[in-house]
Amino acid sequence: MKANVRKEGGHGVPPAMPLPLPCFDLKAFVVTLVVLTLLMAAWQLQPYRPFLSFRASCPPLTAATSTPLQSSKLASSSPSPASASEIPITGSGLPVPAPSDPNKRVFRAYGSAAALFVQMGAYRGGPATFAVVGLASKPTHVYGTPWYKCEWLPNPNPSAAANASSQPIRAKASKMLPDWGYGRVYTVVVVNCTFPSNPNADNVGGKLLLHAYYSVQSRRYEKFVALEESPGAYDESLYRPPFKYDYLYCGSSLYGDLNPNRIREWIAYHAYFFGPNSHFVFHDAGGVGPEVRAVLEPWVKAGRATVQDIRAQAEFDGYYYNQFLVVNDCLHRYRHAANWTFYFDVDEYLYLPEGRPLESVLANLSAYTQFTIEQNPMSSKLCALDSKDYSREWGFEKLVFRNSITRVRRDRKYAIQAKNAYATGVHMSENIIGKTTHKTEDMIRYYHYHNSINVLGEPCREFVPSPAQGNVTWIEKIPYVYDDNMKRLAETIKRFEKQTIGRIGR
Repeated sequence: MKANVRKEGGHGVPPAMPLPLPCFDLKAFVVTLVVLTLLMAAWQLQPYRPFLSFRASCPPLTAATSTPLQSSKLASSSPSPASASEIPITGSGLPVPAPSDPNKRVFRAYGSAAALFVQMGAYRGGPATFAVVGLASKPTHVYGTPWYKCEWLPNPNPSAAANASSQPIRAKASKMLPDWGYGRVYTVVVVNCTFPSNPNADNVGGKLLLHAYYSVQSRRYEKFVALEESPGAYDESLYRPPFKYDYLYCGSSLYGDLNPNRIREWIAYHAYFFGPNSHFVFHDAGGVGPEVRAVLEPWVKAGRATVQDIRAQAEFDGYYYNQFLVVNDCLHRYRHAANWTFYFDVDEYLYLPEGRPLESVLANLSAYTQFTIEQNPMSSKLCALDSKDYSREWGFEKLVFRNSITRVRRDRKYAIQAKNAYATGVHMSENIIGKTTHKTEDMIRYYHYHNSINVLGEPCREFVPSPAQGNVTWIEKIPYVYDDNMKRLAETIKRFEKQTIGRIGR
């Protein structure tokens, strides 16, 4: 912009020479420019107006404080007869302008019903594969088409050539929904990321990023760091035998008021059953109170058990305390930690007919990735009437009546070679490599003391005479037979507990 030249004759100033701009005009120009700049900035920052507005510090204008003149001015300047409660307001507190077309409807969303993805864990599943375990909005997956993409972002390699660059590596992701429709607001999602080769082959570390897309129709997505490997952390020997444990137990969510005596008996029995090279993983969803923790703590200190606090899962409404989420997280967290991983509950006891060693049973089943286990349903309140002191006996020692109804479908539990599984369920997995067998009743079974774990007092609430061998006792139209297989193991388990962790309690 050229400055205006003042032409005043008679002063001998050459007409071609420009005069300096007066100070007053320059100030006015700068002030105008600043005002325009602030107005444009305020216009761009409209969504944040509540944070910038000075009206928040002013008292509200009410009928008691406004003058008649002010009231008349406000009334005359109102653009619409609609009341204040009828003016649409956005989530930021600002009015939404009405559309010019009265037939054009506006849809306004407030808040969020469920998250697109809630991560519980992410784990390397081998040299080139990873698993991200979490929850996602069930309606989104039932009625929508969310999808995922994986990306590995390597750390800079100081030993690489100066012109070498650490480029991100992308891979196709596949999702699995292992809860088979049991989900509620949230459903379980296991995302498998398989790269063409080990993305951290130079072991400099890096980050696994997950891109979670809302649908195939939309390019909206959320990107987050699912897993990070520090330099030197990758150890290929962890993903091939021999594994750390022979047997691993992955427990479902523990919730409610649990009887500490039943927990004590359960872990002592199965620590003996599985042997010294085994490990137990419990998940506390609110059921591990001080007394329960006291009976688990000796096994934790001995390195035989781990208790994970998952109480935060209660914020996300999934099926049955999110037990599908828990078992899948345990599967991938310990996928290469043991030869066999077992899934059953703390009111269920594994049993080997005819006293066969567990090693020989599993050797016969080694050709299978998975096998299921048949149930022996036991009464959780019916005991034999005799002169013994029941208060000193363990629960499985005195609950000796088995439901003898046949040709009824009952839940089965299972064991799996976790290295061949991509996702799992509560009663079996449908995402495995290899074969499954259900013909195991002559090799391994489990006794189920249903509802006994939540009875805080004496489990024996009804007594009947001990029947003769093979005779049936009818209670509430249900036939029971006397089964003392577990009872005969009680003294052995008590001695084992005392020798291993010392006597606790009675």
